[in-house]
Formats: sequence, C-alpha cells, structure tokens
Amino acid sequence: MHEHDVTSPDGTRIRAWRTDNPGPPVLLCPGLGTTPEAWPALLLPNAGVRVLSWYHRGTMGSERPADESRIELADHVADALAVLDAAGVRRCVVMGWSVGVMVAAELARRHPDRVSGLMFAAGVPGDLFGAMFGLFGFPAVLRRAVALTGTHALRAMSPLVDAVMHRIPVNPFTATLAQHSGLMLPGADTQAVVHTLKRFVRHDWRWYFTLALAISSVPARELHGLTCPVTVLSGQYDVLAAPDRTAKPVAMLPQARVRVVPTSHFLPLEAPEVVVEELRLLLRRTAAVERAMQLARPPSRDPIDALIPPALTYGSRLRT
Repeated sequence: MHEHDVTSPDGTRIRAWRTDNPGPPVLLCPGLGTTPEAWPALLLPNAGVRVLSWYHRGTMGSERPADESRIELADHVADALAVLDAAGVRRCVVMGWSVGVMVAAELARRHPDRVSGLMFAAGVPGDLFGAMFGLFGFPAVLRRAVALTGTHALRAMSPLVDAVMHRIPVNPFTATLAQHSGLMLPGADTQAVVHTLKRFVRHDWRWYFTLALAISSVPARELHGLTCPVTVLSGQYDVLAAPDRTAKPVAMLPQARVRVVPTSHFLPLEAPEVVVEELRLLLRRTAAVERAMQLARPPSRDPIDALIPPALTYGSRLRT
C-alpha cells in the first residue's frame, strides 16, 4: 500500500492511497476517518483488484480546506474524482463503506460516466442518522434526533473524548474488548482490528464529529436512475445501518443484488472473504453489461460516409 498526495479542485491537498496489485482499478470511498487496514482482504496480493482511495479532509494527512465549510458531500465527491484523475482512471467500479456509501452513490448520480458498477457496504446513500439504531425498532424520526443530539454532545465534549481516546492502549486485549462492545462483533481477526484501531483512535475528535455533522443533513436519496450493476452488503447486526434501510434504496433497481451477512457495522473486517467474493462477482456483472452496451451502440460511420447522400426513395422524388 502506497500513499501520495492529490489536489482537489478547491485546492485542498488530499492524502490518497493505493495498492499495486494486478487487476482492474476499484475506487474505495472510505468510512469516516477509517484506514486501509479496515479492508484486510483488499490489501493482499491476490485480491485481484487495484484499490484507489483517500483519507477524508483533515484526517490522516489530508489537509483541512482553507474554507472549513467545504466538507459537504459534494466536496467529498470532488476528492474522489481527484483521486481517479490522478490515477488516470476514466471509469471503474466504485465501492463505499458507511459514510462512503453516500459518496459512492452521489458520484454515480452526478457522474454516471465515471462509474461502471457500485458496491455499498453497511451504509445508506442518504439520511445517515435516520438509518442508525434501526435494530431497536425505534421510529426513524426518533433515531435521527437521538443520533444528531448525541453527535452534537460528543463534539462539545471533544477535549474529553481526545483525552480518553488518545490514551487508550491499542493491543489484542483492548481490540478484543472492542469486538464485544456491540458496535463490533468477534468475527474479525483480532490483529486486523488492532491495525485498524491504532490510527483511528488518534483522531482530532472535534473535527471528526464536525465532518459527521456536515453530511448528516443529506436527505434520503432516490437511486432509480442508476443503470449500472449494484451490490449491497448489509450487516445483520449492524447498529448504525440496519439491513432494511440499506436495501430499500436499491429495491427497484433492475441490476441490484442484496446480501445480508451475520456481521456488525464493521463488515469489511468481519467478513473479508464475502467482500472479495461479491466484488469479483460484481466485476463480472459489470464486464457483461459493458460488453452489452458496446454491442448495442450503432457502428460508427467513417468521415467519408457523411459526404455520400442518402439513397433516393419514391417519397424523396415526390418531395423534389
């Protein structure tokens, strides 16, 4: 895995990362503040894909924008395009996890020519806070209010959150505790969890919650205009994105596939083999659709053809 810098259209320097594995390029829209280690299967040499991704503005080496209000969904989409352009990739499959699902969906809505296929993992394309705590059966309006109030409270208490989180030792013991917290389940490899948490706990938590609040107002998105293949992976025990909320936006899409796996919100860590299996299947589906689109296009005419008048017909003689 290699890191490098790209420049977003508003001048913000974004820290991007990539793998050099053989295979087609895949853009990964990350979960908020997460690291490559959260996707252990995609970092392996036999993953079969070349992953392109980045760190959110103000995290993990990416600059905060000069105008700190430039952290809306459109700004994250612009960062995604900057990563693609820097890699010379015109069109590819796009994946998203958690908040990254919103970015991937918006990228496909605004720039369908850049997206050949979509994979959504444990996330929704809009109404982020309304999707939380769905497992408990609370009404969406209550879930949204609780999540919004809680995030504002955590942002206000960010100095305390920093003091606690920055002092937590990340080791197999604390990773095991996290795996039994309810937000995460014991299915993941403990060492992979350690690698994932080491940098994550070091966030500037005021900025982290600021990022979360900036995209919390994005409403539920209709995806009925999407024509590319879509795969949705949902965690059966996901507290932050219940399966019914993750599947609903794609329910009417003709190219959609939904798979529910027995994981928490940390699906990429707890079911890495499912991620690779479904990604390979999505790539095959996408390739089939791309071939069909090529066959459906009318053959291009040579320039000389434009100079040859159409053949006369009985009707054309009458008009003459």
